[in-house]
Amino acid sequence: MLTSLEICAGAGGQALGLERAGYHHAAAVELDPHAVQTLRLNRPAWNVVHQDVREFVPDAFKGVDLVAGGVPCPPFSIAGKQLGATDDRDLFPTALDIVEVIKPAAVMLENVQGLATAKFDSYRRAVVIRLQRLGYEVDWQVLNACNYGVPQLRPRFILVALRPKAARAFAWPAAIGTPPTVGKTLGDLMAAHGWPGAFEWATRASGIAPTLVGGSKLHGGPDLGPTRSREAWRQLGVDGRGIADEPPAGAFAVDGMPRLTLRMAARIQGFPDDWAFAGRKTAAYRQIGNAFPPLVAAAVGVAIKAALAGSRSKRSPVEELLAIG
Repeated sequence: MLTSLEICAGAGGQALGLERAGYHHAAAVELDPHAVQTLRLNRPAWNVVHQDVREFVPDAFKGVDLVAGGVPCPPFSIAGKQLGATDDRDLFPTALDIVEVIKPAAVMLENVQGLATAKFDSYRRAVVIRLQRLGYEVDWQVLNACNYGVPQLRPRFILVALRPKAARAFAWPAAIGTPPTVGKTLGDLMAAHGWPGAFEWATRASGIAPTLVGGSKLHGGPDLGPTRSREAWRQLGVDGRGIADEPPAGAFAVDGMPRLTLRMAARIQGFPDDWAFAGRKTAAYRQIGNAFPPLVAAAVGVAIKAALAGSRSKRSPVEELLAIG
């Protein structure tokens, strides 16, 4: 089993996906206390380190196979000021410092699509050059979560760095087909409290979701994002102005427009239903909305694993995950 060190682990979306892909977590580093509690609730056996990654001393983890993490996105998000390297929340340099100490066989870093834009050409180049100086070959892609079984668009920038031999064997995971619709994904949850309109709603919600938005600590509460996102949710029959405590009940209008619950939002991200989230509604929803979908992390993790083994996998990511068990 390959080993990994997860930084900026959040609620565990990436860590869960890598676990499914066959990685053992040497440690998962996270600062937010609610996310730390979430990780410990769901995986008591994991070594969860509650610490600012900028203060984390990685020496004890030299030689782990993979350093992975979803470093904070505000420096590159179109929803923010896109300050890049001048934003004090930019943790790419910290991640690269950790890579330099640990010298893993592989690196996997995830961020928002904005990092792939022309505005950050020089920033990406600097990251690639530093990794090259450390002996890695680097590739990056923007992957859409909907291509890997997740019922939302959610494009994400993913960087993979490998030693030259493994890099020659690496192939980005192929798309696995059409994702389930929002209605198919959430129909049973919408019907759980007896809402008579659940079946008709599920039939109408025949598309995939827009990117789920978690909001920042300073701005954004438990709702489904800005006006454009809310309109996309409205087209799917969902009121995006907030998160409900419970699914719609029998008295809810048959033709009403329900809100998502936390569990529904988590399922849209691809979390299993038994994955618990610590904190009150806003804190829990922020963890869900900011997560890296486990299915995407698993697909990339399997591709990295195959490259480290020296050959490209002939099976799809789903077949690989089923084989892992």
